[in-house]
Amino acid sequence: MARANAAPRLLVVCLCADWCDVCRNYRSSFEQVQEAIQADHPQAQFVWLDVEDDADLLYPLDVDDFPTLLIAMGDAPRFFGPLTPQPQTLERLLRSTAGDATAAALADPALHAAVARIYANQLAPP
Repeated sequence: MARANAAPRLLVVCLCADWCDVCRNYRSSFEQVQEAIQADHPQAQFVWLDVEDDADLLYPLDVDDFPTLLIAMGDAPRFFGPLTPQPQTLERLLRSTAGDATAAALADPALHAAVARIYANQLAPP
């Protein structure tokens, strides 16, 4: 049984494309950051989604730049946008997001729906 005051789970979704060289090169950095973050936040979940193969999970969101990140705390999206493909940038962003429990969720209903679909189709619920 979960505690009522348990911290919400950090969800990190990298949105890329299989044909993108930047994405293919970035994947190992993404996995490296995953290991570092999960050492401090074992509840964190990382997902790699192909924007073409998993378009149904993302609709109607548009992803034009790679890599694009979707970050949520529990079911509340906190960041959605492109990120420079450097592991240090991702790690700083994730530590900042995980450390700020007071940050407001993004208001876009499409982002909330995408987070819910990703949990339902890729992960255990928050």
